[in-house]
Amino acid sequence: MERRLPNLSVLREQLNFRAPSLNFAATRLEKAQTIWDLRRIAKRRTPKGPFDYTDGAAENEVGLARARKAFEDVEFHPSILKDVTNVSTSWDVLGKPAAFPVGIAPTGFTRLMHAAGERAGATAAQKFDVPFVLSTLGTTSIEEVRKAAPRGRLWFQLYMMKERQRSLDLVERASAAGYDTLLITVDTPVAGARHRDKRNGMAFPPQLTPMTIIDALPRPEWWINYLTTEPLEFASVTKFDGSVADILDTMFDPSIDYDALAEIRSHWDGKVVIKGVQNVEDARKLADLGVDGITLSNHGGRQLDRAPVPFLLLPEVVREVGNDLEVHLDTGIMSGADVVASVALGARFTMVGRAYLYGLMAGGQAGVDRMLQILTGEISRVMRLIGVASLEELSPEHVTQLVRLAPRQLTYADAASSAVEQTKAAPARSARQTRKPARAKS
Repeated sequence: MERRLPNLSVLREQLNFRAPSLNFAATRLEKAQTIWDLRRIAKRRTPKGPFDYTDGAAENEVGLARARKAFEDVEFHPSILKDVTNVSTSWDVLGKPAAFPVGIAPTGFTRLMHAAGERAGATAAQKFDVPFVLSTLGTTSIEEVRKAAPRGRLWFQLYMMKERQRSLDLVERASAAGYDTLLITVDTPVAGARHRDKRNGMAFPPQLTPMTIIDALPRPEWWINYLTTEPLEFASVTKFDGSVADILDTMFDPSIDYDALAEIRSHWDGKVVIKGVQNVEDARKLADLGVDGITLSNHGGRQLDRAPVPFLLLPEVVREVGNDLEVHLDTGIMSGADVVASVALGARFTMVGRAYLYGLMAGGQAGVDRMLQILTGEISRVMRLIGVASLEELSPEHVTQLVRLAPRQLTYADAASSAVEQTKAAPARSARQTRKPARAKS
């Protein structure tokens, strides 16, 4: 090996010293390369109660873990030697163009995570030309969100409340503010058992106990924002406070049925999507009723733990009703690859809730922008690596769902048929079991 003196001119070209940036938030967010990176930043900067409310799920959180595992178990099948110089990530969602097949899901208590709240989400969605969905339990009003995103595509998520007129009033306000889609959530007859919230004493408005104050002290930015911005409250509903479970159980109507759905639809002229569908039979009924779309969702694992995994249910539902309405998907999406896999298996649109809130907690408005930048960049890159130049080219041939849970092979129809056969055979088995065996002679 031949040695020589360093070439100073070459070394000078390789030196890359930059003055340190005083914009610490921008530097912090620039280093985040994945949604998981944003989650780690969010956890450092947000008090335990709000972070756990976002991060957690119902009971033992099995449903959320399974949803994420289902996306991890995707195998892509790329094609080579395809021209992917230009990739189109846009198509129509419910009759209007969206730049990407992903939008921001409805989230409650949002300004508790960061004072920028829903304004940050709506503004970022407008910038990336994707839909933003405002929750009934949002902390910014229907009208203020429209002011934040005057050209944005806004949807309104509706919970059916016991005081039905409250729900109807919200529908009318959303229509007057130019929201084009009503997303009706139907998987919340009661609140799920969210143990993290119980352990943390999570309440709304927040209760400033010694423990919550001590937890917030090392996070001065959150604390300053909380103290110096408008009071934290529900913007669309009033006179509800207490623990999260108490609020939801007081508000939600467990008696809602198809007649209630028809009543709400009669007050809305825009598109209607039903969120919380978890089996093929319900999807078929809703298609027959003529709704515009359904969202396969188990509420992010926050209601019934161990509910069906929406992504695993997706191909079966698309086969049954995909020609009759749009099939949307949420729960467990943490990357652009998850979005691409969903579209390949028939989803027209996907939504992210936790990913959005991780970005919000990590950096407010800039954090949500960074979240969508990461997500949309991943969508484009994965499409190129698969070898497709448009969303229309994606198909089930590009994806294999690697299944770990063996009962996935048993369809709903097979299960029903098996149950009937077992019922018919039960009397015969019972008779055989009650016969006394012949006693052997000694």
